[in-house]
Amino acid sequence: MDLGAYMAETIRNIMAKAYLNVLGNPREARFVAQMQRTISKAERRRKAHLEKEGVAVPPFLIASIATTCNLQCKGCYARKNGIAGNPGHNSGKPSLTPEQWSSIFKEAAELGVSFCLLAGGEPLMRRDLLECAAKVDVIIFPIFTNGTLIGTAYTEFFKNHLNMVPVISLEGEMAATDDRRGNGVFQRALRSMEMLQKEKLFFGTSITVTTENYHDVTSEAFLSHLVELGCRLVFYVEYVPFDESTSHLAFRDEHVAEMEQIVELRRERFKEMIFLSFPGDEKAVDGCMAAGRGFFHIGPDGAAEPCPFSPFSDSNVAQIGLRQALQSPLFRKIRDARALGWEHTGGCTLYEHRDEVSSFL
Repeated sequence: MDLGAYMAETIRNIMAKAYLNVLGNPREARFVAQMQRTISKAERRRKAHLEKEGVAVPPFLIASIATTCNLQCKGCYARKNGIAGNPGHNSGKPSLTPEQWSSIFKEAAELGVSFCLLAGGEPLMRRDLLECAAKVDVIIFPIFTNGTLIGTAYTEFFKNHLNMVPVISLEGEMAATDDRRGNGVFQRALRSMEMLQKEKLFFGTSITVTTENYHDVTSEAFLSHLVELGCRLVFYVEYVPFDESTSHLAFRDEHVAEMEQIVELRRERFKEMIFLSFPGDEKAVDGCMAAGRGFFHIGPDGAAEPCPFSPFSDSNVAQIGLRQALQSPLFRKIRDARALGWEHTGGCTLYEHRDEVSSFL
């Protein structure tokens, strides 16, 4: 399937389902209707850049804006990659200024980026940068958060900036979540969901799927619980084994195929929910969408990286801008290599080919 057509159709489906989910809330319904028109304009801008300049602009970005986190989750890729440290320490990567992030977000809007996923570290620890993002109201910013810092101040912030969408990370029910994230985290995340539901705000959850938990987190019982809590968006992210001793948790071909089938069944069963599977959905578009093909990752220091699980860079968006970063030698080599046959067999394709990727620098 043509990548551009697939991505455009995926975005239209997301927004259409989002609109159906917020019909009972006039404020949210007006916002989603407006964003549907805005996203159509963004698609036209991306096409214009491709036709006039030969620059293929991805509709998605991932930006790690925070270098600290209040939790220490097992197997955290942000700590492993040196993105995040502990509060009060400088062990994480250097951070761009709010002015630099504002410039990046504005350029993304001008190029036609529709979604920018905010990660970290814990992005809610950088309220100043969230304020910068919120002002660029033609982009939707899903915020990947552990959910423990959401209180009255943040629910008010989300009410005033509907383009900022909290996505609360879980590992499943309480036992699994607390085992990875710490005692009491699950209940704190649920309280945050209840606060968001009370304010009739659109929010989602992000779930790392492994060979051990994927049946549990895709079960009808678990998803029904999320629906009751008001959750309407589910990101399934396949586990990447940064610790070789956990490689048995990463999907193989058979798991990828089964997961795709299960997600399709759940889409039929839970029509009120939006399901996104990463990188599982890449099968439909002939492989990895990183390195600017469908998205790329911006580190807290501005480094343009293929994806969060492939922390290699030869350019910095704060120095050269997004347009030029998309044409970096590293990104071009990765896209060419992918076209020659890199396949997604589970987890992250670029992580599996990390030695080859590093040789491109």
